[in-house]
Amino acid sequence: MKQLILTALIAFSIIKASAQPPAGDAKPGDWYGEKVDIANAIDIAQIPAKLKDKESLNTKVKAKVLDVCPKKGCWLKLAVNDSTTAFVKMKDYAFFLPTAVKGKTIVLDGEVKMLTTGVSELQHYAKDAKKSQAEINAITQPKKEIRFTASGITVVE
Repeated sequence: MKQLILTALIAFSIIKASAQPPAGDAKPGDWYGEKVDIANAIDIAQIPAKLKDKESLNTKVKAKVLDVCPKKGCWLKLAVNDSTTAFVKMKDYAFFLPTAVKGKTIVLDGEVKMLTTGVSELQHYAKDAKKSQAEINAITQPKKEIRFTASGITVVE
């Protein structure tokens, strides 16, 4: 029994260490996580105003993907407007997206909050994004940002 558990742990560690983003072209209609009905999604540009009076909000938004974690596809960066971005993590780390989703428009369903992200977490994401060590070292201040926890994502364009 101990040998079976040990073998399972080793196999899980190897799989986890070699994790890659899922393959695929992220074509319109493809979905990840829970299937999201794209009807009635609001434009992500409305989120800052909607969060002014609330700590969090469950909503469905439409947005363009600016970046995706090249390591596993475990996070996204979305365009909110010309000067603001939003950061997306997947609920319970339950699904990932292919890197091909970069530049596409998606509808995501989930919870959105305004959070302050610490320096070490920002540096971690910069490392995931394969930024240079100089760029990583330049991150010295926490950042207040729009954060989504997505339960599902559908590619629309």
